[in-house]
Amino acid sequence: MSTIREHSEARLLVPSLMFIALVVAAVASLGAPLITSVATTFHVSLDSAQWTLTIALLSGAVATPVLGRLGAGPHRRVTILATLAVVVAGSALTVLPLPFAALLVGRAAQGVGLGLTALMMGVARDHLPEGRSAATIALISVVSIIGVGLGYPLAGLLTEFGGIRAAYGLGLFVTAAAFLTAWRSMPVAPEGRSAHVDVAGALVLAGGLFLVLFLASETGLWSHHLAVAVVLAIVAVLLLCGWTASELRSKTPLVDVRAVRHPAVAGANIAMFVGGIGMYLLLTLITRYAQTPHSAGYGFGLTTFVAGLVLVPFSVLGFVAGKLTPRVGMRIDAPLLLAGSAIVVGGGFVLFAAARSNVAELFVAMGVLGFGVGSFTAAMPGVILAVTPRSETSSAMSFNYVVRSVGYSLGSAIGGLVLATGTGTGTGHPFPNDGAYTTAALVGIAAMAITAVTSLALPRCSPETDPIEEPTGGTGRTTTP
Repeated sequence: MSTIREHSEARLLVPSLMFIALVVAAVASLGAPLITSVATTFHVSLDSAQWTLTIALLSGAVATPVLGRLGAGPHRRVTILATLAVVVAGSALTVLPLPFAALLVGRAAQGVGLGLTALMMGVARDHLPEGRSAATIALISVVSIIGVGLGYPLAGLLTEFGGIRAAYGLGLFVTAAAFLTAWRSMPVAPEGRSAHVDVAGALVLAGGLFLVLFLASETGLWSHHLAVAVVLAIVAVLLLCGWTASELRSKTPLVDVRAVRHPAVAGANIAMFVGGIGMYLLLTLITRYAQTPHSAGYGFGLTTFVAGLVLVPFSVLGFVAGKLTPRVGMRIDAPLLLAGSAIVVGGGFVLFAAARSNVAELFVAMGVLGFGVGSFTAAMPGVILAVTPRSETSSAMSFNYVVRSVGYSLGSAIGGLVLATGTGTGTGHPFPNDGAYTTAALVGIAAMAITAVTSLALPRCSPETDPIEEPTGGTGRTTTP
């Protein structure tokens, strides 16, 4: 009877992990397709409305390492439930008829949920058989990406028919469902775990990450107040360097920086950072191009909902790639898979640069991007977890997700800066010229080439030969996956 019950719980656990990862990603991305509608509804500028997306990314990047450390300890189930409760409360704020400031607070609370993805991986690694846990972790990584593709068209459709409150109402419904799912299915962490949160380190890291993502999102600061931007950038670097030095001295680090310095982990994070820049750059280029009105001399003037449908191939082929990658990974090393995936994304850039005269070509480019991103994100955990102790899964992957968030933000910022250089001055030239999109695509091709080369240079590691020792704040044992 006990065996039957355990098998039933394991069967319920996998879809629960997928659903929670999908929900937090989709809800955090709701800000992107609603920016124009928010500006109109609340009578604020587009720059102010942009913060409904930016603040979710900021809170997610700050919360991720903290949740990763808490998830490595004995209170992982409580951490998951408490975080989802915060997300549900934030979702309620976005639905209630409150001022714009309350909407921003709600979006920040929703963004905190982005830190749960790494915890879902930790649960899978602890409570599933090794073969199944690897495939599940790969899919969790993928659904955290394709959630964006699902959230865009749904948000656009609901906004057209019921306004932004309807779109955010969907977020409240699915986050409440995710909370109930976690309450029913999340197991407690294995015994013998301990995790101490370095509060001072968390505050310093939060300050550094806030400045980095703020500078990445506020592109106008670089063009109109360069001196201020440079000063803030220097402060961000000093904060992050100080945080790194503090973590190296700490017996209970927020992130095990020594583990991050391992050649395989460091190389994987560099590949994720540069690759994230390229991946998000192409995503933003295609969606922006699709919504540009015909009066600009190019573009298709698609509505928010129809433009969101362009992301459907991204989600579908991303999921297909995520399912295939673990099987392919049995025959091909993960670094080679990463390099191949980067080349596929580079191919998407080539397609966009050479052929974008009709919507069908945008669908094809988006599908290629989705397949490349899906395989890349599915292969990434294999590189990091091959040398990471089981108890440090959440912490190690949370750092990788912070790197990814920063890369995505910079990708969006770089796209905005390149397109801005191709935009004429004056009110008669609100859109960049068509050639600016080609220039941005060439930047993306270069980013993916660097990602491919970095991936190929990654060492081929195995847990038997290159384990990372358990940090002092852990169980006190040297553990391999």
